[in-house]
Amino acid sequence: MVVDPFARVDEGDDRLFYQAPRLVQHIDAGFIQTLQQLFREVIPPNAVILDLMSSWVSHLPEDLPVRQVIGLGLNAAELAANPQLERFTVQNLNLDPYLPYPDATFDVVLNTVSIQYVTRPLVLMGEVRRVLKPGGRAIVSFSNRMFPTKAVAVWRERSDEEHCALVMAYFEQCGGFINIRSMRRVAPVATGLARWFVPAQDPFYAVMAERAKP
Repeated sequence: MVVDPFARVDEGDDRLFYQAPRLVQHIDAGFIQTLQQLFREVIPPNAVILDLMSSWVSHLPEDLPVRQVIGLGLNAAELAANPQLERFTVQNLNLDPYLPYPDATFDVVLNTVSIQYVTRPLVLMGEVRRVLKPGGRAIVSFSNRMFPTKAVAVWRERSDEEHCALVMAYFEQCGGFINIRSMRRVAPVATGLARWFVPAQDPFYAVMAERAKP
């Protein structure tokens, strides 16, 4: 039997799974610091930003000047608690991957620690390309954490390092993106006595791409 690469263990309604607000961090402080530094390096000043599959925090550094941040996610209470969002939309991208925004609206589109749950990634990436301005950037970041029953099979079956190649393939197969690249920052594993006292750090991975200009 051929297994759908985007099948999930739990194919139940995502809105029910995420209906209770989870006002907790899903990655550790080291990951967040690395992500914020990346944002400082690659997000242009006064950008209009779309935070896809957003939650109660967007992880944008406070010292980064932005013009507007718009969120799209599944839980209204989480989105309402996010102080960085100017406005938000509640939408299940696995049921409806088409974004409710005009063409060439955003300078940057973010997807933070959520790409593993997307069941129609090529359609969604096509929408990301559409709503980005020419030259605009998409930044997909992730670690090794997930809700395993909601992650798609093609993600669960691959290693952390292989996830970067998978996300790069999403951009490549979608078309219309250039300068597709990945970055990895994995903390060294503590040895000796330190491994009993130093907590393990979440590895950081990101894939970035730009919308090609006409």
